[in-house]
Amino acid sequence: MLLNGQEQYNCDTNVFSLFSLTPDTDYTVSLVGRELCEELSFRTARESCALNVRDFGAIGDGEHDDTQAVQTAIFYLPKHARLVFPEGRYLCRPLTLKSHITLELNKNATLLGWANREDYPIVPGEVTGLGGEEVYFGGFEGKPVTMYQSLITAQYAEDICIVGEGTVDGNAQNTDFWTAYREFPTSRPRLMFFNRCENVTLHGVHACNSPSWQLHPHYSKNIGIYDVKISAPKVSPNTDAIDPESCDGVNIIGCRFSVGDDCIAIKSSKIELGMKLNVPADHHTIRNCLMDHGHGGVTLGSEIGAGVRNLTVSHCVFHGTDRGLRIKSRRGRGKNCRIDDVLFENIRMEGVLTPIVINLWYNCCDPDSESEYVWSREHLPVDDRTPYMGSFCFKNMDCSDAEIAACYIDGLPEAPIESVTLQNISVRFAENAKPGIPIMENFAKERCKLGFYLDNVRRICLENVNIEGEEGDKLIANHYDSLEANGL
Repeated sequence: MLLNGQEQYNCDTNVFSLFSLTPDTDYTVSLVGRELCEELSFRTARESCALNVRDFGAIGDGEHDDTQAVQTAIFYLPKHARLVFPEGRYLCRPLTLKSHITLELNKNATLLGWANREDYPIVPGEVTGLGGEEVYFGGFEGKPVTMYQSLITAQYAEDICIVGEGTVDGNAQNTDFWTAYREFPTSRPRLMFFNRCENVTLHGVHACNSPSWQLHPHYSKNIGIYDVKISAPKVSPNTDAIDPESCDGVNIIGCRFSVGDDCIAIKSSKIELGMKLNVPADHHTIRNCLMDHGHGGVTLGSEIGAGVRNLTVSHCVFHGTDRGLRIKSRRGRGKNCRIDDVLFENIRMEGVLTPIVINLWYNCCDPDSESEYVWSREHLPVDDRTPYMGSFCFKNMDCSDAEIAACYIDGLPEAPIESVTLQNISVRFAENAKPGIPIMENFAKERCKLGFYLDNVRRICLENVNIEGEEGDKLIANHYDSLEANGL
């Protein structure tokens, strides 16, 4: 790769980043190699100034409390300014961002979370204004509940960038956030929380060790997350990498994940806000990402009370996740829980226990999760609590060393999934596969090397689907209106 004619990279990756460019300057990027020669010309944005956080008193030794210096610098930044963190470890309590600013973390610069939970302010979920209006500030797992303030927070702001080759470290491994959270008086903080924001960009940084979800855009628009690495230990609870909730226009491109829960979990609240506000997750693109470890690679739900639509996941690699493409909902998510126009294509999975899952019997995270209403296999009445599942297309997928099931899709008898298309899918089971549970449901049964299982799907289309090493039937389909199976 050449930048203005000068070589910058010599590698075989199709995602790379350029940093330390001069503002308001023309550049040309040339891609050369393998008979490919393409050019891209662009001009960097203008900025009013670039300031060093140390000029405001930040020490960056990892021991001194830099909160006041960093927060003062943020508040004092002019519009369209950039605050630069040079090499160092900046120990901070929760910080609040404002509109039209950029934070740049240089290589070997770390913004380090405070280890004492008692010093984290508690943010209200919603407040009734003096005129009777409802104003929302916080939330977790689909409800407007109080929460500890996140390390980085923006509320009702716009035009925010967090960029660079540095790290934002929540430091939860040195707190009780992962060990005693069930005893907390309020919800755990995220690493970064953006509520009712617009035009937010995260580029290049390493986000890690959050107390709970790492990046949580919440009822926001135009979110770009590019070439970001997100990590947490495999045993860390609820450390999802990215959980965009009721957002419109989310691009997650060229990112790498290894976390203790889902890599990406797309959400749109539980039934209360789903019925009241009805803000779906819309226009999301996930491309060229590596999901290295996690419960689910790309997950929809389970808090999707306002639904998900217009989602494309493509050109991704999943390695060692429990499930690959995972959709989870249940009775009680509500009639606005409509998932439709979902496309997964050009995906490779290695060592994923169950590559494809659609589960309408999810039994976690709610007081009534083990009720008969949730687990009954009877044809119940369709009412305001019943979710809707539309069309799902899975194509051009190669999955090796699966263990539990090739595909497990289980809809509701009273509201079957409208259509599932599986096209150009190859699944090979590991020889030493171990049994496990394909979906989280009441009375779940262990499976091992199960083929393609589909229940309560109106239209099923399988084309050029191959499976190796299965035990039993390649295809088990129940309660459908039409079935086309070509090449299985």
